[in-house]
Amino acid sequence: MMWNESDGALRGEVIFADFAEAFAFMTRVGLIAQEQGHHPDIFLTYGEVRLKIFTHKINGLTESDFILAAQMEEAA
Repeated sequence: MMWNESDGALRGEVIFADFAEAFAFMTRVGLIAQEQGHHPDIFLTYGEVRLKIFTHKINGLTESDFILAAQMEEAA
């Protein structure tokens, strides 16, 4: 999983073989986000999940965004 920093957010994309694998990853990401109380924007399509992480309160990045990104990378 590769992360890019742009427009005050971390953006990541993961490609999977099919919809079921992408959906399973999205579910893992959702559970991690709920546990952390820090919710990314998630886009799901066939075989692909795109994530956008930023701290809504400041409309930018904080340390918790990078921690969340690392946890999501482990879930991939």
